[in-house]
Amino acid sequence: MIKEIDMTRKMKVLVTATNYSTLCAEAKKLLESNNCEVIENPFGRPMTFDELKGYVPNADAVVVGVDTWDESVFRIAPNLKVLSRFGVGVDNIDIEKAREFGIKVTNAAGRNANAVAELTIGLVLSAMRGIHTLHQSTQQGRWDRFVGDELIGRKVGLLGFGCIAQKVARKLSGFDVDIIAFDKYPNLKAAQELDVSMVTWEEVLEQSDVVCMLLPSLKETRHFMNEKTFALMKDKAYFINTARGALVDEKALYASLQSGKLSAAAIDVYESEPTSAENPLFKLANIVTTPHTAAETYETYHEIGLFTAQAILDVFSGKTPNNLL
Repeated sequence: MIKEIDMTRKMKVLVTATNYSTLCAEAKKLLESNNCEVIENPFGRPMTFDELKGYVPNADAVVVGVDTWDESVFRIAPNLKVLSRFGVGVDNIDIEKAREFGIKVTNAAGRNANAVAELTIGLVLSAMRGIHTLHQSTQQGRWDRFVGDELIGRKVGLLGFGCIAQKVARKLSGFDVDIIAFDKYPNLKAAQELDVSMVTWEEVLEQSDVVCMLLPSLKETRHFMNEKTFALMKDKAYFINTARGALVDEKALYASLQSGKLSAAAIDVYESEPTSAENPLFKLANIVTTPHTAAETYETYHEIGLFTAQAILDVFSGKTPNNLL
């Protein structure tokens, strides 16, 4: 299906990513200066289907956050021509169905890599040194001591060796660690440049003191970390996830932390988002949690804002946008 584009009228661009006017002012200006009306998500969180129903029937394009975009949405969006994902992961978008409805899908691969890599390093250090618990206890007037582990001399394993993982490896090089990685389609040149040994995923789990989950979220990678794979990890190892929540069985992670199999974990993503305050993981002292915020930096918003806006304008003008999926 090919949709006609009538550029004689003002094009409506729905933005479901949050804080757009505040953090993506230049991107909004770019769209508005090119005959677009920008309609922003008023909820400050991912929009539900019932909420989208009030906006998508008239939308020509969407700057997509982490809302769900599937056939039920596409059927009520006759004018929709492009979904420009404000981020990298597109597990919330049914790309095949979008194609059937004549809707192009783009993402911003590589544009948030540094931000995610930096938070990944921050979470590693927080988990190993108990920064989160010490922060809380100090503010409560206590003067606790926490005996943690140092990163120097450790083996760090990267599950996935894409753009983010490569930046993690580069940043870790200053910590005097040994880095190993697994990737289904390994970039051997990058591995050599970064002094990273490519191994099997089993070897990453069995040999690493710190495991960083950086795989894409696909059907075949759902619950990649489960009871059996956590059992393969070294006793007292650390587990970090800044990729996607669907990659990890949270019940298995809970069991591994509670039993002492893992020293600690640090996660930015969850099986269900937004996660609930009743999540059992939150009752554990040996876990660091953040609310899917790895890419949340001023630099990332600026960069991705302009990138996704340009992708939309390219589609409107009949050009092939960058990162067309």
